[in-house]
Amino acid sequence: MSAKSLQNQPVGSGKNDRLFQWLAGICLTVFGLLMLLPFIWMVLSTFKTDSEVLSIPPTLWPKVFTLANLEKLFVSMNFGVYLRNTLIIVAFSFVGMLLNAMAGFGFAKYEFKGKDPLFYLVLATMMIPGQVTMIPVYLILNSMNLTNTMPGIILPALVGAFGIFLFRQFMATIPNELLEATRLEGASELRIFLQIVLPISKPILAVQGILTFIAGWNSFLWPLIIANDEKFYTLSVGLALMRSQSNQNFALQMAGATLMVAPIIIIFIIFQKHIIENYTTSGLK
Repeated sequence: MSAKSLQNQPVGSGKNDRLFQWLAGICLTVFGLLMLLPFIWMVLSTFKTDSEVLSIPPTLWPKVFTLANLEKLFVSMNFGVYLRNTLIIVAFSFVGMLLNAMAGFGFAKYEFKGKDPLFYLVLATMMIPGQVTMIPVYLILNSMNLTNTMPGIILPALVGAFGIFLFRQFMATIPNELLEATRLEGASELRIFLQIVLPISKPILAVQGILTFIAGWNSFLWPLIIANDEKFYTLSVGLALMRSQSNQNFALQMAGATLMVAPIIIIFIIFQKHIIENYTTSGLK
């Protein structure tokens, strides 16, 4: 900045800018705490007795910490089985994410007959609401004797058009020269995908990984439809079942809700760096 521009700048402008930044920071902090307050109360209520949760005025910090609610979830409410089923679904969801990445790589970097019409057909399936296909999918699985089974819960959500589309759009930006140079060195197509394409695709893998985890962790409607045995229920179904069975035990419900939400928050905190990098890279492009 030149000396002339410094002379023309109002004397109090710097102080006004700092004052505005302080006020904006204070307002954002206050509103952020207000938004976090219900979540914090829910987490802390996990360690309260039911009488304290219902006390008026409400308390934020537990008077006496107790693990009885978490113990009851896994001992009396069968949440250990629900957690196991949910983790199985999440694990296979990540297998499906890898299949989506392979399909996206194929659409982005390979030339084959009918490539464009097939990709448009994949995109067209995104326009169809999932509720429309539930009955046909249920009838198909029923004819294959896969209803009320774990494969019947997993298979319909294993791959999806949205994931294929995201991977295809990102992988299309990878230089073809890099892949050709790797092929000239004798690398197989699988090695190129695993050692070259996937490491470059870390940002989109992080974003899709979070979306995949959330979808698998929160799976509710399809497991509720396809399974009629409690041993195949997920955490979301179990939480809804618990609300109907213990609609007066609010501390137990807070414990179940905390168990559902906490892993999602942890996963987001771990991968948020890659998400920010992805948005930064997209902005630079």
